[in-house]
Formats: sequence, C-alpha cells, structure tokens
Amino acid sequence: MRKTAAENTNIRLKAVLDVLAEGVLSGESQNAGVVLAEALVRVPLNAYEAELLSGGIPRGHKSLTTATAKLVKAGWLVKGRSGWTITEDGQRATVAFPDAASFSAALDAGTPVPAGTPLPVAAPAKPAAKKTPAKAAAAKAEKAPSKAAKVVDKAAKLIEDAVAPVAKAVLKKAQADAENSAATIDQPAAVAVAGDFNTLLGAPENWAPQYDEAQMKLDELDQLWKLSAEIPAGYYNFKIALNRSWEENYGAFGAFDGANHELHHSGGQLTIRYDHRTRDITVN
Repeated sequence: MRKTAAENTNIRLKAVLDVLAEGVLSGESQNAGVVLAEALVRVPLNAYEAELLSGGIPRGHKSLTTATAKLVKAGWLVKGRSGWTITEDGQRATVAFPDAASFSAALDAGTPVPAGTPLPVAAPAKPAAKKTPAKAAAAKAEKAPSKAAKVVDKAAKLIEDAVAPVAKAVLKKAQADAENSAATIDQPAAVAVAGDFNTLLGAPENWAPQYDEAQMKLDELDQLWKLSAEIPAGYYNFKIALNRSWEENYGAFGAFDGANHELHHSGGQLTIRYDHRTRDITVN
C-alpha cells in the first residue's frame, strides 16, 4: 500500500534516530546533513515529496527537517551548535519501538520509553577474511571513500534524479542569486526577528514583528541585518519578517513563509544575522 507523505516522514524520523544510534555504537560522528541524507536514502522521496518549494528544497526534505522538532520534544534528540545528538532515551526508543508503526504511534501519542528498556548493542562483528599479500597491498593502495561521503553522494543522486525536470530552473535561479549577491540590492525598510523570545528582548508580546525591540539593524559594510542580545538558555523558534508585518517572511532554508528556524541556545550573548540577498541566516 502506498504510504502518505506524513507516514513517510514519520518513518524517516525513525531512520534519523536509527542512524544517530548506529553512530553512537560505531563511534562515527555524523553531522545533521549526513543524518538527513541517510534518512532519505533509506526512505526515498515519492513524486509529490520531490517537488521543489521556494528556495529549491524538496518538499519531503523540508517536511523531515521540520518534523525533527517532534524528536526534540520527545526528549530523544538534542540540536546544538555543534550538531545533533541522540539522548540515551532516544537510543532506548530505537529498542522499545523497533518498527515504523510502533515508533510512529509512540511519537504521536507522546508515549514514554518503558522503564528498564536497555540501550541498543552492536551486532557481533564478523571475522575478517584472510587477505593474500596482493589483496592487502591493493586495499592499502586504494582507500575507500568514507561512509558519510557515500551516504551524501547517494542522497544527492537520489534527489537529483527526483527533481530532474526542474533542475535547470533551479540552476538558473542559483546563478541569478549569485550575481545578485555580488551587487548592492534594494533592502527592505525593516527586518525583524519574530519568534517566541521577543518578550525577552523587551517587546510586549512574542511573534510580533511590528515592535521596535524585534528589529534588526543593517550593517552597511557587509549588507547584513544583525540583532544581538543576551538570551537565557533554551529552545526557541523564530522567523525573519520584513517591513514590520507577516506579509513577507522567511523561515528555514530561506523559504518564503517556510518552517520556523529552530535554535538551541546555551545562554548568554546571541547574534542573529540575515542576508537579504540569499535569505540565509546565521546564529552565533
């Protein structure tokens, strides 16, 4: 039976946890991009999910990135500046809910991992076959690409094949964006960081781009909009909103009216930068 996009996304969420848990067992560190790429390899995009949205991001990739917030809410995943980390509870979830159906049901219902669930263990390693001197020399001379590189290449090929009909249009847009980035462009009258921490900046309410406290300042030298403030440690969501309204706003991947940016902040000074030429943001 063909699965819906929502069902596929939930299956990919399980793949995200599985990949991270496998990385813990193997001791191989994997960044968020590699983890998402592997999830797409394990559960390929269907035609609907492969459609490109604003910013050239496949619909299924955006849905998965947004849905990972459910793993954070469940306490199974932590997103930090240094990357994504699976918690011990998340590792146990891969054991307690081993199939896609039970995993999705537990995640949607907020079912906690049963007490006493063990951590996953690595499968026993198979004894290595004895190599002849010639084979050993050949293996030493030709080093295989890393697992991460192969995963990213495979996922890139998967997405490339899925979106081939629009690839040329995306390339043309990227070239135009590159040309625009080298030139001075018309900047909006105002740019705001609108999210669930505006009151911490002194604004009367959250998610309100009209207030002065939420406004960023344009650095004329590098043409970047910037906002710096002291923010308590926590998990926050926000978007970039132009001209003190929601009429034009940008979320994750620079997508118009896209998913929220997610931010795990350890507390202290925070600086957000927005580039109107590319719609990209950086946080540090």
